[in-house]
Amino acid sequence: MPACSSSPIPPGLGQLVGVAPPSSGEIAGLFALLAAVPDRRCRRGCRHPLVFVVALAACAVLAGACSLAAIAEWAADAPPDLLIRLGGSGREPDTGPAAPAEATVRSVLQRIDGDALDAAIVPGWPGDPVAGRPRSQRP
Repeated sequence: MPACSSSPIPPGLGQLVGVAPPSSGEIAGLFALLAAVPDRRCRRGCRHPLVFVVALAACAVLAGACSLAAIAEWAADAPPDLLIRLGGSGREPDTGPAAPAEATVRSVLQRIDGDALDAAIVPGWPGDPVAGRPRSQRP
C-alpha cells in the first residue's frame, strides 16, 4: 500500500478552484508582500531576486510541481514572457531572462524565514484557517 502524501499542496489547490486569475495590481501587491521577506543570501553573486524565485516556486507548485527538482524543471520550461512578468531579467541584452537552477531554488527555499513569509502572506489570505495561530500549532 502506498504511503499517504503529507504535502499540503493538494488541499491548497482545492481552495483555488473557481478563483479568477489575478490582475496586474494583485500581482504587484503580492510582490510587495514578498519584498518584506528578508533575503538571507550573500549579496555577492546573487543572480536572482528572492521575490522572483519565490514567485516562480509558487507558480510551479500551483501548476503541480511537488518537489524542488520539479519546481526547477517547471521554471526552466517557463516562457520568457512569464519569467519577465515574475521579475526575471537577462544578464545579456540579447538573451531573455534565465530561470534559476535547481541549486538556487533549493538554496533559496531552504533558507527562507518561514515565519517572515507567513507574516507577509497570511494577511492577504482572508479566511485562512491557520492565520493567527503559532507556527507550532499549525497543521
